[in-house]
Amino acid sequence: MKAEKDPKTGKWLIQYRYTDWQGKRRKSTKRGFATKREAEEWLRNFLMTKSLDFNMKFKDFIELYCEDMGTRLREHTMRTKRYIIDLKITPYFGEKSVNEIKATDIRQWQNKLISQGYSPTYLKTINNQLCAIFNYAVKYYDLASNPCAKAGSIGKSKAEEMNFWTKQEFMKFVDELMDKRMSYLAFMILYWTGIRIGELLALTPGDIDLEKHTISITKSYQRLGKKDVVTEPKTPKSKRVIHIPEFLVADIQDYISSVYGIKNTDRLFPFTKYFLEHEIKRGVKASGVKKIRIHDLRHSHASLLVELGFSPLEIAERLGHEKIETTLNTYSHLYPNKQQRLADRLEKEYKEELA
Repeated sequence: MKAEKDPKTGKWLIQYRYTDWQGKRRKSTKRGFATKREAEEWLRNFLMTKSLDFNMKFKDFIELYCEDMGTRLREHTMRTKRYIIDLKITPYFGEKSVNEIKATDIRQWQNKLISQGYSPTYLKTINNQLCAIFNYAVKYYDLASNPCAKAGSIGKSKAEEMNFWTKQEFMKFVDELMDKRMSYLAFMILYWTGIRIGELLALTPGDIDLEKHTISITKSYQRLGKKDVVTEPKTPKSKRVIHIPEFLVADIQDYISSVYGIKNTDRLFPFTKYFLEHEIKRGVKASGVKKIRIHDLRHSHASLLVELGFSPLEIAERLGHEKIETTLNTYSHLYPNKQQRLADRLEKEYKEELA
């Protein structure tokens, strides 16, 4: 299995044998190397990958991890993972052997990330990704232990403060978008339903039942690279039917009537998240309300529901949360005032009984 010059191209190639995952012996050829050394190094790393020798470089194990996870995760989710891995993990650990990476190495990496001023939630996300790769190695390939467990975590799972608009702030904002009917309706639906951005962008006329006053959430849209991708919603519970108020039904009906030739399978909002980001900036500047992210409209809807007295279970079902714990953990800070009002009401009931 020595490298040799390819007479057709003048570059180096290497022929090799290996045992595949089914235990079968196979023969193959890899071409296109600039040097003999590059060809032999590639083969060395390839064979270590196949035999799962943890002397292999961490960047090669990452490729194994991504190849496997890529068949199980949504394309958008995998792209996000890959972005974090390529930008924040591989440059630091890529050339090290898997079994060479110790807790002290991870602590140094964590300290470097902390010094770069990232938000606590982003630090947590990056650290969790490295931990997930090592957990994968432990669970499926019998790596002795996960060094991240000894190093400890960094960051926080949720932000210190959640940004959202009150109803008054939202109405002030959306009034500035009435010059563009499509923008106006998109933000009206986001605020008054709490659906995710991808769910909004995947909506079709066929998803709207104007008579029953409902929107069916059955899919999600992302723009990945240069192609439109429509997938299943985020979780099984994300598939849901949302009841909407009459004023929103009227707005949707007016909008659909104004779009010439629209079919039941056409997207109601044939634009991307980038367009919405531009429009929210425009509306914020014109209205003077505080700046929030598009996703914060979902929090704004949830905070409105809390204020109106709806239970965490009702809110979880409307937002499509997989577990009610997600709702409680995300919006627990909005409930203390409700608890005080509840106690005040009980106090009033008790005193009325004594009177």
